[in-house]
Amino acid sequence: MIRIGLISDTHGLLRSEAVDVLRGSDFIVHAGDIGENVLEPLSTIAPVTAVRGNNDRAAWAERLSETEQLRFGEITLHVLHDLAQLAIDPNAAGVDVVVSGHSHRPKIERRSGVLYVNPGSAGPVRFSLPVSVALMQVTGRDVEVRIVELESLGSAASPSARRSAA
Repeated sequence: MIRIGLISDTHGLLRSEAVDVLRGSDFIVHAGDIGENVLEPLSTIAPVTAVRGNNDRAAWAERLSETEQLRFGEITLHVLHDLAQLAIDPNAAGVDVVVSGHSHRPKIERRSGVLYVNPGSAGPVRFSLPVSVALMQVTGRDVEVRIVELESLGSAASPSARRSAA
């Protein structure tokens, strides 16, 4: 089993609650709008792959790509910041999971056999949207994802999905 922490839209604010939830991850994926001084502390938890968001314009962000494709066991992830900018056909590209951010709305959805995950925003509170991250577990071709709302840990169950990619 591989445990992957998913985070997005920190906008320079790495909450201790996010760090606590992500602790124990084998890998961390940040889906953009990172802000300065976020990636280094995350890398003390696990190896981090991050993509550049529309607000990541400073010199430190120039080394980041706009998309990344990652392989975890038998599962392929495609990571980008804004899902509206998805320039590939995930099925044709052999992608099992698309991870994005940008909307600040946590969401887990299956479309045409592909799992789409937005961990929501883990940074400053925006509008009335929850502050959240997501945890993904990969076992063979099986993927399980759950959203964890940071300000309401221990409250009502968060959305989750289980998908067999076979």
